[in-house]
Amino acid sequence: MNKEIPNQLVGNIGLFYICYELSKRYWNCLPTTRNARGVDLVIYDQDAKNHFTIQIKALRKRNPVPFGNKRPQLIADFVIIVRNVFDKPEVFIMKSEEVNKRIAEKEMQGKYSYWLQYKDYEGYKERWDIIEESKRGFKR
Repeated sequence: MNKEIPNQLVGNIGLFYICYELSKRYWNCLPTTRNARGVDLVIYDQDAKNHFTIQIKALRKRNPVPFGNKRPQLIADFVIIVRNVFDKPEVFIMKSEEVNKRIAEKEMQGKYSYWLQYKDYEGYKERWDIIEESKRGFKR
């Protein structure tokens, strides 16, 4: 069944699943306009003293994370990967600079593609502490 669902809806499932998970952790979540370049989600804490931006990548199953045919310019504070969105979602949380270091590149006949291999993100499963630790180090 999930093969028939368009990728945009897979992305929506991932986005709202992450909103749900972050809300349980006392974050206010503001999804941005879908398919806009940049960030997918803005979060802020209950005191409105800390805020962060997130790019979400939703996957149907265990796959590399595609970033398209141009080297990504990640502007979000974090990248969150949601895998297995139709069954038992798995969440992987990384700082964007860590993702940038690990992005793979391949060139074929003058065309490039960029992705993050699953071996490069699987060590970040359920790492909600990365966001919380950033909150403690955040200065305004």
